[in-house]
Amino acid sequence: MHLPKYRCTGNESKSLFEFFSEGPHGRIRKLVEFTRTKFANVYNLGFGDFDESSKCINDIVITNNGDSMKVLTTVASTVYDFTAAYPKAIIFATGSTKSRTRLYRIGINRHLIEIQRDFVIFGSNNYLIWEEFVPGNEYNAFFLTKKENQQALWRQLAKVNRQNHPQ
Repeated sequence: MHLPKYRCTGNESKSLFEFFSEGPHGRIRKLVEFTRTKFANVYNLGFGDFDESSKCINDIVITNNGDSMKVLTTVASTVYDFTAAYPKAIIFATGSTKSRTRLYRIGINRHLIEIQRDFVIFGSNNYLIWEEFVPGNEYNAFFLTKKENQQALWRQLAKVNRQNHPQ
């Protein structure tokens, strides 16, 4: 994406990224982490402020540093880096709150054409019924993968549905 973003550094495995938000509330350390799930090639995207006391990502805190779009663009850039290292990766993302998920949905809507050059993105509003992302639809969770992995993503979604709701 060719939008303003923060300088971001990743670890050797490209599973953890760090950058700093800068604004009225100071310089705040942010982390983006891609963690494996129990499903093959499916990773959860975790994101938030680094909590010094717990040494973990805090995805509940509200930074309100006036740079949310620049922060989201930086997070999106980590997806490009991660999928360059793991081209078969399928990424699951959702906000820790309804308002954060709404912010993610707005960002996806705003940049969908650019996202779709490289990725296919799916949304769900109940974790059961998934559809290719439709602008204006309300979603509470997202799956994203490189375009060439679209069929693999559909197979994974079928597994997720069977596991979560056996018949």
